[in-house]
Parts: sequence; C-alpha cells; structure tokens
Amino acid sequence: MTFCAQRLRTVQLVPLTAFDAQGRINAPVMEKHLRRLYEAGLRVFIPCAGSAEFHSLRAEEIVQVVALARRVLEDDAVIVAPVGFQLGYALELGQRCLDAGAQALLVMPLAAPYLSDAGAWDYYTALLDQLACPTIVYKKEAIPSDGLLLDLADHPKVVGVKYAVNDIDAFNRVVQEDQGRIDWYCGSAERFAPFFMLAGASGYTSGAGNLCPCLTLALFRACNEGRWPDAMRILQRLRPIEDYRAREGSSYNISFLKAAMHVVGLDFGPPRPPQRRITQEERREIEQVVRQVLEAEAEAARWPAVAG
Repeated sequence: MTFCAQRLRTVQLVPLTAFDAQGRINAPVMEKHLRRLYEAGLRVFIPCAGSAEFHSLRAEEIVQVVALARRVLEDDAVIVAPVGFQLGYALELGQRCLDAGAQALLVMPLAAPYLSDAGAWDYYTALLDQLACPTIVYKKEAIPSDGLLLDLADHPKVVGVKYAVNDIDAFNRVVQEDQGRIDWYCGSAERFAPFFMLAGASGYTSGAGNLCPCLTLALFRACNEGRWPDAMRILQRLRPIEDYRAREGSSYNISFLKAAMHVVGLDFGPPRPPQRRITQEERREIEQVVRQVLEAEAEAARWPAVAG
C-alpha cells in the first residue's frame, strides 16, 4: 500500500517490547498483542520507540520487532520505526528497518550533549537526504527549536512532528506559523491529547493504548469530531493509567505498563535497566488501577465506530 501521511492522523500506538525469561524478544507474546491491538482498530504502530525501551534495545532487536510487526499486521497498518543516537548508527538502523517493512521513520530526541540547532540541522538533513523516506521529527527538549522545525518542514520527506513539550501556546503558535505544510502530533499521550488537538494536533502517540485500545480510539474520535465534553469524560476514564505513569518524573512510564499487561493475561517480562522495577506492593496497586480501567475498556468496545 502506498504511504499516505493522512493515515498518521490518528492514535499512534507504541507497542510494548516483550522479553522472555532469558531477556530475549518474546515473539509469540508480541504477535498475540499486536493482533489484539489491530483487531481493536489501531492502525498506526511505532514499535521499539520510547515507551517500548528504544534506549535499551540493540539494533538487531529493533529490526526483528519491525519485521515481526510487518508480518503479523495487515497491509493497512502503518509501521513507523524509531532511529537515533550516532548518525552512522541511525542511518544503518533506518535502512534496515525500511528493508524489514517499516514505511516511515521517527527520529528520536537527540541524546548528545552540547546541542545546537546548527548541529541538529546537519543531523536531521543527513538522515532525510540519505534515507529519503517519510520522516517524523520528535521534539522533547529545547533543541530542535520551533524555528528549526519550521525550517525542516520545507524538506519534502518531513511529514510531521511529534511535539512532546507541554507548552500548548507555543505548540499552537508553531502550528499556525507552519500553515499546513506538515502534520503536528501530540507526543505527550492521552493526558494532553485533547488540549493539543484543540490547538492543532492531528493525532497523538499512546502507550496506554496497549491496555485500552478502544478507549483511546474513542478519545481520538471525540477530539477529532470536536465533541469536547465527551473527550473529557473519556479522558477521566483513562487518567488513572496516565497519572500513575507520571509519578516521580514519569519514571513509571514503562514499568507500569509492563506490570499492567499481566492483568490482560500477557507477560512482557520486566523492563531492562535503568528502568525501575515494580515492587509487590506496587503490583497490587497497579492491578487495582488496571481492573477499573478495563471495565471502561469493555464498555468502549461496545461503542460504535471506534476505529481511528
């Protein structure tokens, strides 16, 4: 299927990475999980990105998961692969992911010290020119600046920006200044999604959707259709997940989700260091939170037209 940037205007799900008892990729669990998400209506997947432990995965593991996703998901599913770190590594990883079935790339936040827009420009344009595929730029810090993002929007391969700085006014200003050249997505998940979408976002990335895909798709539809009171009610059903993940500087972001998957009958294994381990007391607390949200998920699954 030919790539169309409009297909990204929905919930962009980051599927968790499952590990077996030996710490290897647990392919059977991931296959089952991806089918579950697809059947719920999700169509855009960013495997191995931030909430899927990008920073602790080896290149061959990322390529393995991308290939697995392409094999399991139907042709109408869009797979966006993450790239980052040193430029040579990012170029090699990006090409391998494209060869494995990814249709687009997400350039992860820059990890180097002493950053500048000038250096970031060189990094981004090298990736864009050499890989020459649809690309999303991820903003989580001051660099890349909004000005640099607007400059990059002129590049024919840039299709969007995942904006994860929670300044709605700044986001609205840059969207208005862009004047529709590219798409702008909320990179801060469900807690901020309605506000970003009101300010001009065309979609948002999600980790909570691993647990409750129908709820998050219903949230997107409500926002996309301008049904803001409905969106706020759905957000309240999702908030317990996002509030827990946001604890202590969002250090539960990954750990909560991996522990929570036990409640839906899937064992993703513990996260890799340096992600925090969940205590037994926290596990009991998480189970209670998740069961409440899954009740709302069961309701949402019966609502009409939940697909994004």
